[in-house]
This record gives sequence, C-alpha cells and structure tokens, in this order.
Amino acid sequence: MQGISKTDFKFPGQTSIYHGKVRDVYTIGDKLLVSVATDRISAFDVILPKPIPFKGQVLNQLAEHFLSKTADIVPNWLQAVPDPNVSIGLKANPVKIEMVIRGCLVGHAWREYQDGKRQICGTSMPEGMQEYDSFPEPIITPTTKADIGHDEDIDEEYILKNGLATKEEWQELSDYTRKLFTRGQEMARAQGLVLADTKYEFGEVDGKIILIDEVHTPDSSRYFYADTYDAYVGGKKDEKPRQLSKEFVREWLMANGFSGQKDQVVPEITDEFVDQVSERYIELYEVMAGESFVKASSENILNRIEQNVTQYIESQT
Repeated sequence: MQGISKTDFKFPGQTSIYHGKVRDVYTIGDKLLVSVATDRISAFDVILPKPIPFKGQVLNQLAEHFLSKTADIVPNWLQAVPDPNVSIGLKANPVKIEMVIRGCLVGHAWREYQDGKRQICGTSMPEGMQEYDSFPEPIITPTTKADIGHDEDIDEEYILKNGLATKEEWQELSDYTRKLFTRGQEMARAQGLVLADTKYEFGEVDGKIILIDEVHTPDSSRYFYADTYDAYVGGKKDEKPRQLSKEFVREWLMANGFSGQKDQVVPEITDEFVDQVSERYIELYEVMAGESFVKASSENILNRIEQNVTQYIESQT
C-alpha cells in the first residue's frame, strides 16, 4: 500500500503552497484553497518517518461528513470534495481566535483545576468537581492562534481590547460555537461516544463569518466511548473512560523510548505497526461516521489527485 508523504503539485492558477503537519494547502487565485490530506502522522510535535495509508482519506472524509451535518448552523468554507484526499473551499480571512469549548473537566482545564484555579479564560468552574465531571453547561475557553510557539488562553476582555473581534462578532462566534458543540455532542451520543471538548476556527468572507478548517475530527476533538464514560462518572467503575483518539500512537512511541524529548531518536516504524495504525484510523471513521469505510485505490495516488483537482479547477473557470 502506498501512502502520501508529501505533495508538490502545480495546479492551474496556483499562487502559493503551505505544507502543514498533515495537510498541504494550495491557494488558487485569491478565492480558493485546495487542502490535500496527506498520510503524514505527527506525535509529540514530530512528523513520523512513515506515512499511514488511508489516514488522509479518513480525515478528509470525516471533515466532509461533519461539515455537511453542521452547514445549517453556520456556513462553512467547503465547496467540493473532488478526490477522497482533497477538499476545495473558499479562502477566508482567518479570525485570530481558536474557539475551544469544553463539556467536561479533562485535559488542560483539569490541570488548571488541580492547580487550584477556579477560573479559566474568564469563566468560573464550580467547586467540588472531579476529573471527567461534566460542567453544568459547556464552557468556552478561547485561545490565541499562534504562528510560532503555543496557543495562549485568553478571555473576552482580551479579545475586545486587542481588536481580535468586535463585541458583536464575539457574540456571534460564541453562539455558533455553542450550537456546533451541541450538534457534535448529539451526533457523538448517537454513535455511542461522548464529545468531551473540541475547537472551531472561523474566518470572514465578504464580511460574513464562516466555519473553516476541519470540525469534530479526532485530530481536533477529544472523544470517549460513552459506556466507559458513563460508568466512570456514575461511580460504577474505577477504570478511566476509554478515549477514541490517536493516543495509541503516542503510547507505542513511549513504550519504545520516545516522548519527544531532546536527543531522543524516533524508533523504527515497522510495516506491521503502520498497518495497525491504518486499521485503527479506519475504525475511527466507521465508529464516528456510522458507515463503512471504502478504501480508495492506492495506486498512482498523486496522479489521481492531480487529475481530479485540475479537472475541478478548470470546470470553475
């Protein structure tokens, strides 16, 4: 099986290219973006040396699935999916805020809580909570969108003072975020999952806010299997809720002596492990989307993508 490690296309009307950790994004003219989901995989901020076949297709098709299921709440950037690994959509002026929303006390919020803090991003957290407990209602904990370094927690006062959004825009972003999260939680429950937290990114096109990037994928969200979550928070089991994520990749690396520390060497990635990760990503898709995953042809993938994208671009001119 082939996997996509990197792309370097020259599409009609192409003006720039950006290579991210997972996606290669091509700008066409000044209005369109071509986002190619590669099979690269990263852990501990390191891109691993071997691609994972079908990972890009899984993420691309999951993003399409969730964008289509939330388009009635807020318009989004997606215009077409001309190839299993490619999404094409509107180029937007990004809002410089990551809209993080949390339904329960896990991750960063739990670490802050353990340190004795009862406010995060200007929002109060009740006393007496335990890890994994649900908040009375989901809380929005926005962060900066850092070009370099880590994102930083911010609050409404900071956002307004620094001109990241107007009062009206902030209210609109918050409203969209809550409605999207409610939809995401409902869809997750229908598949036997709990959507614990996620993030949304927005942009502006012609003065209107739209949803950009991906939504509710395992790369941008934290999911638990609902049976294990409900049993744990209900006090019926001592085992912590089981996550649906790429955490298994990090666990394998740590078991083989790599956790992203300086001077550590990435262990040899065996073909057997690559196959295991590929199958886990396919499992993620089928659990989250509630439908069977159909593998695209793995022969001449780059030629296939180039032909499909070129054909779409030419059809729009």
